Amino acid sequence: MTSQSQGIQQLLQAEKRAKDKLEEAKKRKGKRLKQAKEEAIAEIDHYRLQREKEFRNKQTNVMGSRGNLSAKIEEQTTETIRNLTSSYHKNMESMMKKLLSTICDINPEVHPNFRHAV
Repeated sequence: MTSQSQGIQQLLQAEKRAKDKLEEAKKRKGKRLKQAKEEAIAEIDHYRLQREKEFRNKQTNVMGSRGNLSAKIEEQTTETIRNLTSSYHKNMESMMKKLLSTICDINPEVHPNFRHAV
């Protein structure tokens, strides 16, 4: 009987050791899953920051181009206004003379279709 009880004791001890090893493996698995999750979050954050930086660079390039384009259009508009103003001042005197001469210099003539009633 003693050998049977010793065998049972050995089996119980072996079962307990197996159970302890199983629990330890579960704990290690839980820690590893937690660690893997933290690593994944860190990697995602790093990737997100990298992509946001690239996006900001592209956005700056595009918006910078728009800013340059806006300045260019403003410059062209100013130049056009300057040209029109100088043209106005240059031609104003001659146009006023033509207009006044057309209005003031009247040559009374009989219209060719006029029929004199006799």
